[in-house]
Amino acid sequence: MAGSVGGPRVLLRRLREVMAEPESAKRLDKITVLIASNMVAEVCSIYLMRPSRELELFATEGLKPSSVHRTRLKEGEGLIGDIALHARPLNLADAQAHPAFAYRPETGEEIYKSLMGVPILRFGRVVGVLAVQNRTKRSYTEEEVEALQTVAMVLAEVVASAGLIDLAELEEPDLRRERPYRLGGTSFAEGIALGHAVLHEPRVHVTTLIAEDADLEMKRLEMAVYELRGSIDDLLETADLSHAGEHREVLQTYRMFANDRGWLHRMTEAVRTGLTAEAAVERVQNDMRARMMRPTDPYLRERLHDFDDLANRLLRQLTGVGLSSASQDLPDDAIIIARNMGPAELLDYDKDRLRGLVLEEGAANAHVSIVARALGIPTVGRAEGILDHVDPGDAIIVDGDTGELYLRPSSDVIDAYSEKARFRARRQEQYKAIRHEPAVSLDGRLANLYVNAGLVVDLPHVHESGAEGIGLFRTELQFMIASKLPSLRDQVELYSAVLDAAGDMPVIFRTLDIGGDKVLPYMVAPAKEENPALGWRAIRIGLDRPALLCHQLRALLTAGAGRTLRLMFPMIAEVSEFVRARALVDKEMARLIKFGKPVPVEVQVGTMLEVPSLVWQFEALLPMVDFVSVGSNDLLQFLFAADRGNPRVATRYDFLSPAVLSFLKHVVEACERHNTPLTLCGEMAGRPLEAMALMGIGFRRVSMSAAAIGPVKMMIRSLDVDALARFIEPLLTSPVRSLREDLRNFAEINDIVF
Repeated sequence: MAGSVGGPRVLLRRLREVMAEPESAKRLDKITVLIASNMVAEVCSIYLMRPSRELELFATEGLKPSSVHRTRLKEGEGLIGDIALHARPLNLADAQAHPAFAYRPETGEEIYKSLMGVPILRFGRVVGVLAVQNRTKRSYTEEEVEALQTVAMVLAEVVASAGLIDLAELEEPDLRRERPYRLGGTSFAEGIALGHAVLHEPRVHVTTLIAEDADLEMKRLEMAVYELRGSIDDLLETADLSHAGEHREVLQTYRMFANDRGWLHRMTEAVRTGLTAEAAVERVQNDMRARMMRPTDPYLRERLHDFDDLANRLLRQLTGVGLSSASQDLPDDAIIIARNMGPAELLDYDKDRLRGLVLEEGAANAHVSIVARALGIPTVGRAEGILDHVDPGDAIIVDGDTGELYLRPSSDVIDAYSEKARFRARRQEQYKAIRHEPAVSLDGRLANLYVNAGLVVDLPHVHESGAEGIGLFRTELQFMIASKLPSLRDQVELYSAVLDAAGDMPVIFRTLDIGGDKVLPYMVAPAKEENPALGWRAIRIGLDRPALLCHQLRALLTAGAGRTLRLMFPMIAEVSEFVRARALVDKEMARLIKFGKPVPVEVQVGTMLEVPSLVWQFEALLPMVDFVSVGSNDLLQFLFAADRGNPRVATRYDFLSPAVLSFLKHVVEACERHNTPLTLCGEMAGRPLEAMALMGIGFRRVSMSAAAIGPVKMMIRSLDVDALARFIEPLLTSPVRSLREDLRNFAEINDIVF
């Protein structure tokens, strides 16, 4: 460490001596003296976070003693507040020239120029800031920054053991945990689960921080990493996961993270500064967790969670502490509650005892969500605040259909959900009984029901649900869960597997629909967009980056050799975009023929209808396309200029408004005039009431989740479509906000089965 007296190891040894002293009140004062001396700094200051989210100066060497406990900075205020807010070090040769500098006259710090500060982290949460200052302008070396971060980790344990900080104080206040509590989240995997809460607490408390023998600690770390990698290899070979599928690809990506050299390098550097192996792992993990707690890209967050999961497993390797998933006390009806978790940790749980999963964070396409769906575990995510309200052993109900959670439910709620679970089981039997029956209405109108898919694990559901094919295969999911761009071979294997599984049933592949909220982790993100849903995404990326789109088209055409291939382009806004995209299909087809490669016997090319402008070019477009698929989710947000990711406006407008239904009826009539097959895929198709409305305005092909096929088919088989059409027609010019209640009344009067 440049400019140090004895280097970080000497400092850590002296800190250990201070930690062993009985009088904790004077420890911080002694620590500031030690750090200042060791780093040849004229000032060393320790700020701790208070429940008010203010940083209070607790100890200093060099600033005026009278400023201790007087000087306070709000989180984000001044340089110290900036370090706390962003959980990152600052290294400034001229601190006073920085725009965030906030002068505090009571400290007497106006004579000091340079500043280096690092966050004090505990469990990934910022609990304070450690800073050093000098009169001269100087840039502190990377070794000094690393050393101060190591000292800050030890300091976090000192202040915690002295009772100077209380993490519980920094959390939200306890909110009457003994009472029933209902919480809304987002459905990640369908199903209903009743059981008891098991808190997913993989964290191991590290008690020995400072190493006695650095070489021994390095060997311990290397051995633990070796064993960790071996355990992940073993996991991939288990019977449940040995077959191909997206969940296996997730774990292969996870294995790649375990072999990441950068991660290992950061841990070995921490050991070299004088930490034990487990303290080094925890220090790097703290940095990762601090990054996760800051707003960032969701896919980066998912990869950081994977590293967090790996660190937890590595800590258990080093300490021998088991996880709750391996506990013999796991209840038979366990519902796991976690802030977030990696896929391997979910797989550690006994699947025979696991009933449900609740995540405070997460995403529907996150690795753990993919694995949960593969295992058929009802899952609710984005359940904000769940950990503030739940205790181990609490009764809990997870409604994976609606995304609702009930903690400590009353007997009435338990009875209702028990009956709902029984009813669901009975209904599943009824759906199973009509699985192979056609979706024909009482007046003889035939509907074609398809499923939406995007993963290999979805494919068995096509047959199990009784669907007639795949109306939308989201090809981007393979790209989103991969750590690098899927190769041509990887894509061909996936598309071939989908076509093989479908057999004679049709499959419509949607080309890459990325951008907006679907940013690929290995793709350089564009500059921040004010309105990403309206920005550079879907076919716009494909046409601007034709090599990416052609690569995928080549894979689709190769996989479709000898069969009928159906593909469509997302977010076409004008005919010229479709023409350019279709030309790329023809180009790749000609290329395969030129090189004597097998090709599909027929290629049908269609378009998604998501952008309203396209409808006003239908007369030019429809003769060019083989089919049209309405993407109701995006179409609704574009029709109403309402961001579906914004909770303030996402539910402001209704699918069943006269505006939406009359617009869609216009689309139906245009496609009928041109004899162009028309499908609607999206949330609207999978809800029986909305699907009923679609039948009433002329839709005969809809695509939805596999779980929705049974309910929608049962509804259609109890419906008189012509009577419904006559009922809806005069309502389409109504000035009301929604026709939902009118349609419910129609369904009730006419005994429509939902």
